[in-house]
Amino acid sequence: MSAETRTHFFETGSPDEPVRLRDGGMLPGITLAYETWGELNEDRSNAIFLFHALSGSHHAVGVNTAIDGVGELWQAEMHEGWWETMIGPGKAIDTDRFFIVCANYLGGCYGSTGPGSIHPETGKPWGASFPSISAADQVEVFTHLLDHFGIGTLHAVVGPSVGGLIALTFATRFPARVKNVIVIASGYKTTVLNRLHLFEQILAIENDPHFNGGDYYDDAPPLYGLVLARMISHKTFVHLDAIEKRARQDIVQPDDVLAWYRVRDQFQSYMLHQGKKFVKRFDANTYLRIIDMWSRYDATQEGDAETPRDLFERARLAGQKWLVFSIDSDFCFFPEEQAELVKHLEEAKVDVMHISVHSDKGHDSFLLEPDLYTPHISWVLGK
Repeated sequence: MSAETRTHFFETGSPDEPVRLRDGGMLPGITLAYETWGELNEDRSNAIFLFHALSGSHHAVGVNTAIDGVGELWQAEMHEGWWETMIGPGKAIDTDRFFIVCANYLGGCYGSTGPGSIHPETGKPWGASFPSISAADQVEVFTHLLDHFGIGTLHAVVGPSVGGLIALTFATRFPARVKNVIVIASGYKTTVLNRLHLFEQILAIENDPHFNGGDYYDDAPPLYGLVLARMISHKTFVHLDAIEKRARQDIVQPDDVLAWYRVRDQFQSYMLHQGKKFVKRFDANTYLRIIDMWSRYDATQEGDAETPRDLFERARLAGQKWLVFSIDSDFCFFPEEQAELVKHLEEAKVDVMHISVHSDKGHDSFLLEPDLYTPHISWVLGK
């Protein structure tokens, strides 16, 4: 039985000193929801910052049955941490040795300031008026949380999937604050294919009749738009063979009827079920902010560098060690994307190890197959 954990809250900024964002937006103070595991040592040198995936949360380990202010979005499936297999005593990220921090992204819906948070001037949710957030914005606000703990340099940053984009950005914007970088099934620059996948999801939400431009909190939320968006993305997270295997275990549900069309087979029913389950635990406006951040991601731009070589020269000069994982069956961040990242690192003469994981689980392998990742992560972390 996993130990109980609790979400903590950190506040920074104020109306007099607002949080200024990359695209020109401003927030008059923000809250970050976060959890920690392990103990910070005396010289504060054993800290690891973990960044979660697109629709994940800061709750990576333990059991957390409720988060203040989150309400019904914190569904039962979220109560157990999403990386139990990788974090804990003696595991890949060893809580007997390290102090691990994971924070919900700015713009999130699990306790950090986001579109569903109350605007201090109107007393209503931010909704459509909540600004765009970049990866650079995320890491800038996370440095304030580290300062709160008195952590100058992180032993490592770790990020799977979209979290890998944030880890990369943190390591290159603040190279002196990071020793080791572990990026799993992520990339260097969002591909055209992913931008199109993400644009389809944006259109699905935008065209839901209940979306109302993002101001839907006083009325019905855009559920079908978010269902469709999740169905589009789920095809890339789970290998198609795994989808077929899982779907064959299901039966078509009697309520799987749209306006005219009745769902005909287990595969359609399975995907519709995944979408319906997702909308109970996530906010459409948060989803839009994070996939917008992902869609326009370019590490060179996020790092305010002229070229990739200039960007990763910072990593070399800081003496960083990098570990990059590819998953050979990944349809979300294809292995070619990690190869591009590794090429840039090698050209800048950064110490980098590239591991290709052979799996039939697709992008979700990092959640399901800890034995494929543990030896390499343990080695880079110095176990």
